[in-house]
Formats: sequence, structure tokens, C-alpha cells
Amino acid sequence: MQLEKISLLNYKNFESETFEFDPKINCFVGHNGAGKTNVLDAIYHLSFGKSYFNPITGQNIKHGTDFLVIEGVYTKNERPEKIIISAKRGAKKIIKRNGKPYEKFSEHIGFLPLVIISPADRDLITEGSDTRRKFMDGVISQGDSHYLQTLIQYNKTLSQRNALLKFFAVNQTHNQDTLDIYDAQLNDFGTKIFKKRQSFLTEYLPIFLERYQAISNGAENIQFSYKSQLEDATLLSLLKNNINKDKVMQYTNFGIHKDDLIFEIDGHPIKKFGSQGQQKSYLIALKLAQFDFIKQLSGVTPILLLDDIFDKLDEQRVSQLITLVNDENFGQLFISDTHPERTEEVVKKIHQSYKMFGLGN
Repeated sequence: MQLEKISLLNYKNFESETFEFDPKINCFVGHNGAGKTNVLDAIYHLSFGKSYFNPITGQNIKHGTDFLVIEGVYTKNERPEKIIISAKRGAKKIIKRNGKPYEKFSEHIGFLPLVIISPADRDLITEGSDTRRKFMDGVISQGDSHYLQTLIQYNKTLSQRNALLKFFAVNQTHNQDTLDIYDAQLNDFGTKIFKKRQSFLTEYLPIFLERYQAISNGAENIQFSYKSQLEDATLLSLLKNNINKDKVMQYTNFGIHKDDLIFEIDGHPIKKFGSQGQQKSYLIALKLAQFDFIKQLSGVTPILLLDDIFDKLDEQRVSQLITLVNDENFGQLFISDTHPERTEEVVKKIHQSYKMFGLGN
């Protein structure tokens, strides 16, 4: 799969711009605020229907304008594919594939596999469990549309159950029959998601460990694991046994929406005990393992975005990363950096065709 060209209209800091890409490596260089990351985010937008950095569509429309358009021309399986995303302030976003709008945005997820590595990924370590669940769900969903639909159904049912609990509290009432219906549905959807997440970790963990060792030369003992309330009890029993707590709190306290990924180094949380370089290597290994996993699952080589990847990463780890990209079939690569000379020196070592785009000059 290859992105041939992208056109931006009123997207973030771009009024009207078109970029034609090299089939292998494309580098966006310039000072901070020039729009390097915005181009990468537009490419991400075409794969996921939303921004990686700001999912509120209206906030991606250029100031002083009323709409945005992102158009991408791809070649996939030797066929041309055109994706257009358009949005007006106050109106629903539209995503079209070859001129035909999607009825559900979720139908587009996984069609254009993509992995981004960015300084913003640090949220996976520093933020709460919701961020890590979204990462895990995002990896699985790109290769399994059934999982994504089950997740959507679970979240919808969860919202309905929470609304029912609030209704009980406000009206000082209780309807067990209605609650039983939601509990049964949550148990069905949640159990499927739990089992899929378990099998995902079994496949993903050895890929991740191998990636980390390659980047860090195996210098540290790292691990990550999956934590879920469903390990010790069925979701149905958890919901039944904790209904009184749920009624007091007015929301559902147990379920796969409480799952987490535990990131550790030498048996301790990497958030507290990992150096900045170790945390960065951990995140890069997570994302490269995501790349491998999606490629294996979908049979399509994802596009790889490296946003400001060389920032705060020591020379040895950068060298290891570039060696990995050079040795394996990584498909099409997009890089952003503030130092043109550094970027060009690095990409020359990959021995592939490349294109440099200077922004804000």
C-alpha cells in the first residue's frame, strides 16, 4: 500500500497545499510550528477518520474558515483508492471512499493500516488506564472489524446501564428486569472482548519483547501484562454482586472498561523507575510491535509515521531504530524533524529513495 498524494484545504495551519510522495521515505523538516506534525496528522486522519492529537473535528479547521477537506490518493493491491474527509463547522463529518460516503465511520478502520510513533505517545505511560485500553483496542481493531463492532456495542450498552442507574437514583426506584437485560448483554459483549484481549497479549508480548531488545541491545529486563477484573470472576457475577455499589455510585464499577496494561522495568512501574530514554524505547517497541502485529493480521504493510522521533533519544537507540527500518520491509515511511541535516544523514543510511519537504522556510 502506498500514499501517492495528499491535498489539504483549510486543515490546521494549511490554507491550500498538495504533497506528492516518494514510495519509500518522506521527510518533513522545519522549525516548530511550521506544520510538520500537521501533515503527518492529516495522513493519520485519512486512516482513522480523526486526528491523532485532537479528535474534536471542528478544532482542526483553520482559524477564520468554515470547513476543511483532506484528500488522499493511494495505491492498494495495485488499485487506485481515493479517500476524502470533509467537515463543516456545526455539521457532521463526511468520509468518502472513491466517491461513496461511509454509513458508519467504523467500516473504514483497518482499510488503510497505519502506525504512528510520536512524543505524544508518552501519555501511554503517564496517563490513566483509559489511554492504554484505547491503544490495545486500536491495535486489535485495525485487523479485526468484528472486535471493533463488539466494542461499540459494549460501550453503547454500558452507557444505557449507567443512565438506568442514574434514573434509579433520581426517582428512588429499581427495575430488576431491565437491569438483567443490560447485564446479560454486557456479559456477552464483555466476555468476547476479554478473551480477544487475552489472545492478543499472548501474540503481541513476544513481538514486543523482541523489538525492545533490538532497540536497547537487551540492556534492561522489561515486561508488560494485561490486568482485568474478569480474570477471577464472570462479568455477570461481578455485576450481580456489586449492584448496591453501582446504585450508590450511579455508574458501572466492574467490566472490561476497567481493564489496564501494566508496563514494568526490572519488576517496577516504568512510569516511576524508567529513565526518559528507557520510556522512549519502551514506547517505540510497543509501536513497532503494533506495526508487526497489524501487518501479520491484515496482510498489508502499514504506513509508518515517525513524528519528531529523534527528540530525546540517544544516538545508539536512534541507530538501532534506523537499522531495524533498513533491514526489514517497512513499506512507506513519513518522518518529521526540526533538523534537516540530521534527518537527511539518517535516511541516507537506509539506502532507499527519499524526498525532503522543507516547511516554513
